[in-house]
Amino acid sequence: MKLFPTTDSNERADTQQQPLPSSALLWLLASFGILVMPQVDRLPLWLVASCAVLAGWRWLAQSSRVRLPGRAARLAVIITLVAAYVATVKGSFSVDTAASFFVLAVSLKWLECRSTRDYYVLFFILVYLGGVNFLFRQEIYWALVNFVALAGLLIGLQLLNAPDLPHGVASGWRRLGGLMFKTLPIVVLLFIFFPRMAPLWSVPLVSSEAWSGISETMKPGDISNLAKNDERAFRVTFGGETPAHRDRYWRGLILDYLDGETWRQSRSDGYRRPGRVANDGGVGELQSDEYEVLLEPTDQRWAFALAGSRVASRNVVEESEDLFRFRRPADTTVRYRLAFEQETQASSPQLSVEERQRYLQLPDAGNPRARELAASFKERLNDAGMVEALLSRFRDQPYYYTLRPPRMAEDGIDTLLFDVRRGFCAHYAGATTFVLRAAGVPARVVVGYQGGEPVANNDYLIVRQYDAHAWVEVWLDGQGWVRVDPTAAIAPSRIESGLRDAVAEEGSFLEDNWASPERYSDIKVVRWFSHQLDRINYNWQRWVVGYQGESQMDLLSRLPGSFGLKELGYISAGIVGVGLLIAALFSALRLKQLERKDDFGRLIVAWHRLCNRTGVPVRAGDTPIDLASKLASAAPEVSDTARLFAQGVNSHYYKAGAEGGSVELARLRRLLATMKKQLRHSRSNRNRS
Repeated sequence: MKLFPTTDSNERADTQQQPLPSSALLWLLASFGILVMPQVDRLPLWLVASCAVLAGWRWLAQSSRVRLPGRAARLAVIITLVAAYVATVKGSFSVDTAASFFVLAVSLKWLECRSTRDYYVLFFILVYLGGVNFLFRQEIYWALVNFVALAGLLIGLQLLNAPDLPHGVASGWRRLGGLMFKTLPIVVLLFIFFPRMAPLWSVPLVSSEAWSGISETMKPGDISNLAKNDERAFRVTFGGETPAHRDRYWRGLILDYLDGETWRQSRSDGYRRPGRVANDGGVGELQSDEYEVLLEPTDQRWAFALAGSRVASRNVVEESEDLFRFRRPADTTVRYRLAFEQETQASSPQLSVEERQRYLQLPDAGNPRARELAASFKERLNDAGMVEALLSRFRDQPYYYTLRPPRMAEDGIDTLLFDVRRGFCAHYAGATTFVLRAAGVPARVVVGYQGGEPVANNDYLIVRQYDAHAWVEVWLDGQGWVRVDPTAAIAPSRIESGLRDAVAEEGSFLEDNWASPERYSDIKVVRWFSHQLDRINYNWQRWVVGYQGESQMDLLSRLPGSFGLKELGYISAGIVGVGLLIAALFSALRLKQLERKDDFGRLIVAWHRLCNRTGVPVRAGDTPIDLASKLASAAPEVSDTARLFAQGVNSHYYKAGAEGGSVELARLRRLLATMKKQLRHSRSNRNRS
């Protein structure tokens, strides 16, 4: 039985005139602010400011400090903000831009929120906004933020319907806690057993957002910029022994064409088919030769892997040159699985004429001193000797690894090798590839990540953006492609232990990112706390967000019996049916207890029976004033008495409380008896007539 207060029955006929309680509006505004938080970093600054201004405008209007705009002014505001939005997106359309427009529409709705009906509309819109947030933020802490906002919306809804309820906020939280306690088992069971079917169609999540990570091109300073970023690139769990730090070269893509100072791919990925990647690749326990990667969104097709790997999940494919790709861009968190190849005796590899030309390509002119150095190598050394001579030059001469490389003028490779001798991995990888190609040795730049930080007693590794790295692969006859890393010759600590140690003397590690926990990870408490938070979120991503079709079937396969989609559908329907049955039995039991123990409850039950006998069916959610109005329409002779009775019921629940006293209860009994007499008298008159 749900009872809601009202001040005047005539107000139900015209909800446009109902003023909004300030307490309810405040909870609605606060929930809106919380729901916008997960999207702040991707929204334009002007849109975030507009949300704050429009919501503040509505609150100031509630306190009568300003007035809400009229129709003309409101239309002008809408046109201005929509024009700003159109100018911002510049004709591009994606889920990202659609979600941004939805946030704008919600903020504009504050200018129309005048009545109870508008409040209900905003309530449901904001619930939907919480669902939209999960498209962009799926970490556990953002999920908690959304749930807090939803709880705030429900508290505001209770305050809207019962503004005079004593201790309304506290009682609202208690009621929400009780509802959550009752429904949580059903939610958990449905989460486990409800069939996880693939969507009938899918679209790219984001096509315009600037993702953080490596790109399809490499200029000398690109990767050094990534070194200032502490965001996660991916996490890795090994089924067997974790490779040493120096062996963690995560290959992503190959850059084989030099265009001026920029390295790029000679063969692009071509048309990128719309859709989303299956994010639950690989199920079951990891084998000793397998490892699993949980990749953050990149909006690119490449998957990162160690050399000598093979595919072990269906959502990733192996392509040429020992590279791995998704079938569609990874616009959300993706989990995939790879395994190490068994070592076999391979035949001597060969490089075709077309491939040799491809990996010897250089611009027609530029960097003359580097070309002269290559010519001197070629006169006296074979291919392997030239590689070793160049690495010896890096080791023996004063070359430095730095996050603060000087600006390279024209012929930047000459400047790096012969003048400044200071650079980052991208500088040295590009210069090494240039010199070897000029000497006639096929070479290519490989871009990916190197390293990874162990977390939770080596349970898994975190590879961050500052682990981005570039190195070289050279072709040696009889050996094939061989990794050559000039960074290992110049700064061995970068490969052996990571970027922090490599630039410790320079003091440039995350120097512009003062709020990053990684900057202070040498403090044990900070490192422990950061790792624990990441561990919680990692398990949330793997077992909750990543609980998809394959994961569900793998879990249920461990239970007795055979489970398919049909069986899961039956189980889900049974869970819902049992839940409804339990709820019905519980409600019936409470009603019986109410009739036995609660005098006021028995009075309400008697009134409901009177309404039903008079031809006024009592429905769930009918307020006392609602029933009084319906009863007055069906039997006008009891109109005044019914209205007084309904007002007394409201007074008992929302003002005096259950301790209102026997005097009020006796008055309500007399009113109910009066209604019964009036109805009997009316029936007698009709019979005589």
